[in-house]
Amino acid sequence: MPSRWNPTVGVEEEFLLVDPVTAWPRMDNDAVVAEAHRAGVELQRELGACQIETTSPVCTGPEELTTQLAQLRSAAAQAAARCGCRLLASAVPLVGPREHQVSDDDRYRSMERAFGILARQHGVCGCHIHVAVPDRDCAIAVGNRLRPWLPSLLALTANSPIYSGVDTGCASWRSVMWRRWPSAGAPPLFGDAHEFDRVVAAMVDTGNILDRGMVYWDVRPSARFPTVEVRVSDVPATVEESVLLAVLVRALVVTALRDAEAGSDVADVPGHVLDAAYWRAARDGLDGVGVDPATVTVVPASVLLERMIDSVGDALDHQGLRAVAENGLRRRVAAGNGARRQLSAFRRRHSIFDVVETVADLNLQGC
Repeated sequence: MPSRWNPTVGVEEEFLLVDPVTAWPRMDNDAVVAEAHRAGVELQRELGACQIETTSPVCTGPEELTTQLAQLRSAAAQAAARCGCRLLASAVPLVGPREHQVSDDDRYRSMERAFGILARQHGVCGCHIHVAVPDRDCAIAVGNRLRPWLPSLLALTANSPIYSGVDTGCASWRSVMWRRWPSAGAPPLFGDAHEFDRVVAAMVDTGNILDRGMVYWDVRPSARFPTVEVRVSDVPATVEESVLLAVLVRALVVTALRDAEAGSDVADVPGHVLDAAYWRAARDGLDGVGVDPATVTVVPASVLLERMIDSVGDALDHQGLRAVAENGLRRRVAAGNGARRQLSAFRRRHSIFDVVETVADLNLQGC
């Protein structure tokens, strides 16, 4: 049963639709969404017409979440195949043009008019973790305390080193592209939900965003659900990685709520320090170094994640999930995240099609 230590969780995953022969993005999300609906599965369109999104039901733990995400990935892949497309869990297009058709939707067309090429180049895919919280003030308190950990979550899930046929030199090129939006990155510290609302209203009034749905900060009170939403990650390569991400995020949220109730201080990490940590996470992913925002020192990315697990140990212990988190991290360090496996496939023959096959296989691993 949901409780203070075991809040419910939901996951949104975004995917690319590509041509099965050329691997170029296919602007067919309308057809794929309609085909899935006929099969009893609800998918959502994203800004790019080459993107779809799955939304899990509300889940109580990692076992249920694993089953739901596997079923959704399988159903989405089948719907895509029936429409002549292939579904890829890659956070950026691997090959093809850098501008894409915007989905046929009034809101998305408004975004294209307002933001131009930024909207047309947006075909990037992330993963959003929703964790239930008592109210919006709690969501703000959680966001304040999660800011220092956001770059490490990005490093863990980095899955976009190849973009338009090129090795970008970054483990997460998606995050580099994403940060061009006016409200991307880590949020500022907020005193409460009223202050958050005032800032968002000012952003709308000045045209920096069109509506509350364009608050793209990497942690925020959800605009639709009674949750705090963590949205820093690339779409992970596998269901297992998405579930590990959800386990860690839920433990971070529970720990942050406990600390807020206790009145503990919030770490006021300067923006330039977080920017440095984000950059190292985007560049190195899990295989290099990261910046520890608390000490402003360079530390192996895997060590920062071990420290994260230690910091949320009480929550993981209450949930019976410490071994799940520790073993999951060990597997990722040993086997690599999506970025490492994409690069390994690419460097064998410098063939994008080797990468496509690897990504497609990983997408349905365990499904």
